Amino acid sequence: MSAPLLLVFGILIVAGTFASKISSRSGIPVLLIFLAIGMIAGSDVLNLIYFDNYEIARDLANFALMFILFDSGFNTKRANLKKYFGPSLTLATVGIIVTALCLGVLIHFLLKMDWLYSFLIGSIISSTDAAAVMTIMRERPVKSHVSSTLEIESAANDPMAILLTLFMVNLVQNAGSAAPSDYLLFVARLAWQFGGGILTGFVLSKVAVWLFNHFGSGNQAMFYVLYVGSVLSIYSTADIMGANGTIAVFFAGYWMGNTDFVFRRGVSHFISGVSSFANMFVFLLLGILVFPRSVAGVWQEGLILAAALIFIARPVTVFLCTAPFRFSFKDRLFISWGGLKGAVPVVLATYPAAFGLDPDSLIFNIVFFVVALSCLLQGTTLSFLAEKLGLSVSKQVHSPYSLELFALDKTEFDVVDVQIHEDSPWSGKRLAELSLPEDIVVSSMVRDGKILSPRGNTLIHNDDILFIMGSPDRIEQVVAGGGAETTVAELHDGRAEDTP
Repeated sequence: MSAPLLLVFGILIVAGTFASKISSRSGIPVLLIFLAIGMIAGSDVLNLIYFDNYEIARDLANFALMFILFDSGFNTKRANLKKYFGPSLTLATVGIIVTALCLGVLIHFLLKMDWLYSFLIGSIISSTDAAAVMTIMRERPVKSHVSSTLEIESAANDPMAILLTLFMVNLVQNAGSAAPSDYLLFVARLAWQFGGGILTGFVLSKVAVWLFNHFGSGNQAMFYVLYVGSVLSIYSTADIMGANGTIAVFFAGYWMGNTDFVFRRGVSHFISGVSSFANMFVFLLLGILVFPRSVAGVWQEGLILAAALIFIARPVTVFLCTAPFRFSFKDRLFISWGGLKGAVPVVLATYPAAFGLDPDSLIFNIVFFVVALSCLLQGTTLSFLAEKLGLSVSKQVHSPYSLELFALDKTEFDVVDVQIHEDSPWSGKRLAELSLPEDIVVSSMVRDGKILSPRGNTLIHNDDILFIMGSPDRIEQVVAGGGAETTVAELHDGRAEDTP
């Protein structure tokens, strides 16, 4: 790759990173910003980078998806999964099939397309985007039973959409030439891909945790290398065994994310960073791949498909899949509108072209249009809808400062930052008057933007931020007793608790 091309690509990523500030103010998903930057830099506008190879785009995007899906699994908390297992997993599995079937029927009759191609497009665009949904939920929180259901669904539904798309690609390729036994064999392979992926992810996640716990390196950078090697090994092992690598890395991420291991917090930051870069890279790549004039040529089909998806297929799916569970009409309406599309549908849209099934890039352009419109329309109005439906909650105040303990060996200690409020029993007291247990230490504090070293006679003020070191369980007990508010995700997930 030439130096000028690398320079252009680097500048685009930096520009997109700074432009992402627009996202927090406007509600526009940050990935849509990278998509727009890629389109502007691509062949049809500034022509800084010419790229039209769908096969290479698919391979690069699949490589990035390994790290995106591992991060999705890693950040799926077991407590939330257990609590909202039924509705979220039903939406992530059965919901994908229902959405694909609904869209397939609508596409066939509205766009007059072949049945198999209609269901192929429905499968491609059936999944919701975890990055877009989670970003909006973090910036503008809603009630936990709704946000958790949406987030877990978005994190877990990509593997099912990938399998369903591969199934439909196979059907289209072998239409009219395959015997019934061939389809049965493919269904059996599909079952193994799903089950084998879960099994591979489970076994190799245990191996990875063991490696982290017994690595014993004093160089923290090597733990990051170990993480990258683990993800690549998990994906490739599943693929060699004929199982699905994306399912394997997602479930491996889930089991590792809910297991304590050495340097877990440090690795978790790195995982999030790699995933963010991978998401940005994918959208930038796909933005460069698309030709805006070609997308503009399918705006009518795109609008029809987007309307069918947003106003018919998604609501039907949500209302059917959540019928056995305790959700109000407003809850279901919000979950329906929260089905934002993102990177995975656009990546899957490269599959037909890569397999020679979309020579005119019609499927890719239509899917691209729908994803962009979904991000723009639903992403910018989701918070407004939450307020109108009475589902919004106040955003928890987070400390702008961070003091963390990156342990390179097993330890029971951690550092938690605590915000002091006016009604806290700690407010107005001296540190010595708190009578903290011997295994709990206030290591430092922040007041008016300055970091202080507290002493026993230090008076605690409103809005002070205390950094407390000790066992997380003990800290949680002390904080709960003191009436302060912790701002650390390990103790609180940032969403108001409520009962659906």
